[in-house]
Amino acid sequence: MPDLVVAGAGMAGLVAAAEATERGARVVVHEKGSRPGGSMLLSSGVVWRHRELEDFRRECPGGKPELQRLVHERLDGDLAWLAGLGARVVARSTGNRATVGARFDTRSLTDALARRVGDLRLGEPLRELPDGTPVVLATGGFQADRDLVRERITPEADSLLLRATPWSTGDGLALGRSAGAAATTGMEEFYGRNMPAPPARIDEAQFVPLAQLYAHHAVVESDGETYEPTTWSEIDVVQWTARRPGARAAYRVARARLAERVGERTVGEMVAAAERAGAPVHRGSGDVTVEVVAGITTTLGGLAVDEHAWAAPGVYAAGNDVGGIATGGYSSGLAAALVLGRVAAARALEAG
Repeated sequence: MPDLVVAGAGMAGLVAAAEATERGARVVVHEKGSRPGGSMLLSSGVVWRHRELEDFRRECPGGKPELQRLVHERLDGDLAWLAGLGARVVARSTGNRATVGARFDTRSLTDALARRVGDLRLGEPLRELPDGTPVVLATGGFQADRDLVRERITPEADSLLLRATPWSTGDGLALGRSAGAAATTGMEEFYGRNMPAPPARIDEAQFVPLAQLYAHHAVVESDGETYEPTTWSEIDVVQWTARRPGARAAYRVARARLAERVGERTVGEMVAAAERAGAPVHRGSGDVTVEVVAGITTTLGGLAVDEHAWAAPGVYAAGNDVGGIATGGYSSGLAAALVLGRVAAARALEAG
């Protein structure tokens, strides 16, 4: 009989399993999909925190202060732990002066964590809570369940691009709620990116390079209305787009702005990438217009937990099954998965 059961083999689940194994526990990990890594494997691999806790609170004002402080204060040490497992660090900075963290090679990160999981059961989701064994729920949110997304987030759910694995359908949320766990506020919020609109063809290897991240340099339009971005992350833009007809919008960019840089790319390079993918791109004499569609990466609402990742008797949660961290804004989901994954495993074993 295992000492701990983990539901999900993404970042949070693998971290929880690795932490528990280091502590000498027997762990069983149930993974719904055909491979470990979850949506983390498809991400940029940047694990970060806001440089100052006050920035975190200001940018995610609806989040639970205790959880935000936990992530902020523990992340640096947990990043060192992760690197110590053999995960390859690509860069020891985020490229953003407002944040602190590191970029990992996601394949190396997945492999380093999965090697420490003794019993990883692929294609075997956890369908009910075990009797007498603590469990960590880390199934990745509910962004792949169109009905839940339609109910909670937008009536345009069928038009959203799923920018994640197809396995995160709210299993952890349902299991937690069945045990008496509460749900957080912010169930209508999600993290994602605007992406090249159909007929563009986008596979999972292009989720990061095809993100259209230049709303601050464009006029954002949809069905006769315009939107002015309010956040540096542009999470507000993708949420607005998701609720527009067909979950679509258009970015109209003056040619003079095409040379502007956003991170490692110019606006012009992002436009060209969208055009190569097959998105509708209209080039005028003084501007360029790119049609985009909202891509949903993960939901931000979820199970309510305390600073020990406790959700209900014998039930702990981590990763995107947890809400109440980035509510009202944007913070690193991988950072929260790392920190709460370790915390959940440790507390579950200590509590017995």
